[in-house]
Amino acid sequence: MHTDVERCLRAVRAKDARFDGWFFTAVLTTGIYCRPSCPATPKPANMRFYPSAAAAQQAGFRACKRCRPDTTPGSPEWNHRADTVARAMRLIADGVVDRDGVPGLATRLGYSVRQIERQLTAELGAGPLALARAQRAQTARILIETTALPMADVAFAAGFASIRTFNDTVREVFALTPTALRDRVARGHPSAATGTLTLRLPFRRPLFPDNLFGHLAATGVPGVEEWRDGAYRRTLRLPHGPGIAALTPNPEYVGLTLTLTDQRDLGIAISRCRRLLDLDADPVAVDALLAEDPVLAPLVAKAPGRRVPRTVDAAEFAVRAVLGQQVSTAAARTHAARLVTEHGTPVEDPAGGLTHLFPDPAALASLDPDRLAFPRARRTTLTTLVAALPSLDLGVGGDWDEARARLAELPGIGPWTIETIAMRALGDPDAFLPTDLGVRYAARDLGLPTAPGALTRRAAAWRPWRAYAVQHLWATGDHPINHLPGRNFA
Repeated sequence: MHTDVERCLRAVRAKDARFDGWFFTAVLTTGIYCRPSCPATPKPANMRFYPSAAAAQQAGFRACKRCRPDTTPGSPEWNHRADTVARAMRLIADGVVDRDGVPGLATRLGYSVRQIERQLTAELGAGPLALARAQRAQTARILIETTALPMADVAFAAGFASIRTFNDTVREVFALTPTALRDRVARGHPSAATGTLTLRLPFRRPLFPDNLFGHLAATGVPGVEEWRDGAYRRTLRLPHGPGIAALTPNPEYVGLTLTLTDQRDLGIAISRCRRLLDLDADPVAVDALLAEDPVLAPLVAKAPGRRVPRTVDAAEFAVRAVLGQQVSTAAARTHAARLVTEHGTPVEDPAGGLTHLFPDPAALASLDPDRLAFPRARRTTLTTLVAALPSLDLGVGGDWDEARARLAELPGIGPWTIETIAMRALGDPDAFLPTDLGVRYAARDLGLPTAPGALTRRAAAWRPWRAYAVQHLWATGDHPINHLPGRNFA
């Protein structure tokens, strides 16, 4: 979008927050870069537009202290695309470059380092190292402003290799030293360095939280997830140790309280929570297309901004999708809770009732199928899936088509399970479940075709947002997944 100068100018003049994260505005006379909705009003002749914060930083611009462009929602481009650049951006957000370097990123994507650097630079104006550096700078800012950690600890927690690099990057990006950045905080004193952080996650408005949080709460696995005091809470399996996230819906933001074993996991934890709640979506674009259908239009008008509830752990969700085959939500939760009790890793949660991490594939490899309280065919499906998970890439960098094909080769994995995994784990916004009972009931009540083939043909007009259409169809039923537990949201 950044190459369409007239469109960018219109967005900047309108202070349109919908375009925050789509592009960044750099101002030649001040040397800063801003989000499109920044209150500042530079002259058009002094503006330059960049596709990423990293590109603006590489061009020598620093982040605006007023609009804080480093805190914008991410570009929705990386969520609805399945090409190499989009997969790379999702992996960078998940910390792959910090953990494995650019060679590790290239290996995950099946390309050479040179190919990955060329593709990212061509589209985003910056290579993987610069993009990861911009993310580290944002993580450092969060730690500087919300904790009392010593600056040396902040540097290494944010992923910097040295104190000098940390200091230089913060000064370059924010035009302040780390100490001065902490001194500017106007929200009182930073919290103590106890491992618990309280943050605000921005999103593009509108956001309709009922089905989003309702789904997560209603399907939550006891011990791993819970709804407590108006927040969805769950355990997180992170590279440097377990964590606990508490997510609270608010009209202007989603509150996030993180308890981490190691502060180095902050950026990854934030990225996974944003993905879980689909916060980088473009609801205006989604709703506009779906509202063109006269059947869906009233549903969209009633609840604009529906999101697709996703997952923080692709392997976990794949297992839970199999456990949920042809059973009620309550039964699926019961089966999952038994696996957690027997094979999950214990965690401590002084603030609530979370007790375990969901078992990873290595832990589930030892499960005894004869102890599983469901039909033999599904036991075979589960054990076969568990054995295949180490070689399946169902996460943020997965190839959607290849993952579907690999899943289809496994016994007992049919279209419903594949599309459920594609929607929630892979994050494909066009995943569609024409055989789902709730979808078919909604189709019947709305006068849509109920036969899977006919419904799929009818739903072609909803592409590439069929996963969001599924959320609207499910919401026509009276099921707990459609309701925010215990409170209203204005």
